Amino acid sequence: MGLELLSVCHSAQPVSPPVSVWANSRLIIIGELVLFGLIFVADYYRWHRLIVISKTLYLFVLAWLSLRLRGLKWRSIGLALYRSWGYTLAIGALLGIGNECLELFVTQPLLVRLFHRWPDLSDLRPLVGNRKLLGLALLLTWALAAFGEELVYRGYLMNRVADFFGRNRTAWTVSLILTSTLFGFGHFDQGAIGQIENVIGGLLLAVFYLVCGRKLADPIVAHGVQDTVDNGGCIADFSGEISRWHVRWGLL
Repeated sequence: MGLELLSVCHSAQPVSPPVSVWANSRLIIIGELVLFGLIFVADYYRWHRLIVISKTLYLFVLAWLSLRLRGLKWRSIGLALYRSWGYTLAIGALLGIGNECLELFVTQPLLVRLFHRWPDLSDLRPLVGNRKLLGLALLLTWALAAFGEELVYRGYLMNRVADFFGRNRTAWTVSLILTSTLFGFGHFDQGAIGQIENVIGGLLLAVFYLVCGRKLADPIVAHGVQDTVDNGGCIADFSGEISRWHVRWGLL
């Protein structure tokens, strides 16, 4: 079933403009992936505080440079609507809410039961009960998480890994798994449970990207809606109520 979906997505994707052979050589791709990894390492080990605000900003610049040097635009990797605005917003919102429900009521309770620990969301503590931060939280959510991470991971990185392995069905399957795992690891500030949750979330967003003909609009909306619900829950301090639901329904 998964390979059939990937096949459909592959055939639905418009042909990309031609690029020079050297730009898509494996050596160039490896170089880009090494730079991608170095940004991760610099952020993880906080090397000389080189990473300011978010590593997503630096990864975005890397992706932009790669596209520009290859004569491509963001549209070449899927920055476009899927069918129409109405369809994109409706489907994206449903996918985002579905992802959030899956995390809150299925994957998170299961992981907590298995490992006896919660994801580390201490970075979001300033939001608890603080409605004054709502505007800033939404701005960062949509700019860095929804647009930034989807352009970087589902748009740039998935395509570059697929380029390396030949852009066939196997290549896209390998790319989906590798980039989703890296996406999850990138949330190391949330601890092991948060990382696993984000691997699962990344897999689902990557599947949305492929099923939508490698268009980024729906994953962007889904990602933004899910994180908006998360931030809203923090500000409204719903964490205690959610924990009570988990206990009441035997999830914990």
